[in-house]
Amino acid sequence: MAADVFDRLVVLLSDAKAKFRVIEHEAEGRSEAISAIRGNRPDQAAKAMVLDVRGGGGGKRNVLAILPGNRKLDFNAVASLFDARKCGFASPDTAQELTGCVMGSVPPFSLNPALAIVVEQDLLANETLFFNAGRLDRSMELDTKDWLAIAKPRIAEIAAKP
Repeated sequence: MAADVFDRLVVLLSDAKAKFRVIEHEAEGRSEAISAIRGNRPDQAAKAMVLDVRGGGGGKRNVLAILPGNRKLDFNAVASLFDARKCGFASPDTAQELTGCVMGSVPPFSLNPALAIVVEQDLLANETLFFNAGRLDRSMELDTKDWLAIAKPRIAEIAAKP
């Protein structure tokens, strides 16, 4: 299934005429380690996490949160953004079911309409973004403006203060 996500991303980006490149590397899903392997700064890495957001006026839903690779999530900020009482990580099974990817390989795209995307605004200061592309042994570098146009994320302050 992970190869399917990678192939779907290549088609999506190619059809949109996005500026991207594929980077093949040893299998790795940890943000700091993969940034060192790819040669990018950790703040250029688009780290994707599947969250459970529930309670309050928003009901229960799943959200794909995108952060710089060197930042941690502010769960309360995400809960507030979605008018919820609680926010936490989705179970690995739920995350894999929603994304088609194993943990550490989730790209910053939702290929599932049930998964809303929110991005930390600080990540958008980068000209290009680096991310694992549905596989632990494949990454992509993508023009940030192209990512915004294709992914259409909600932009907010969702990272914990450093």
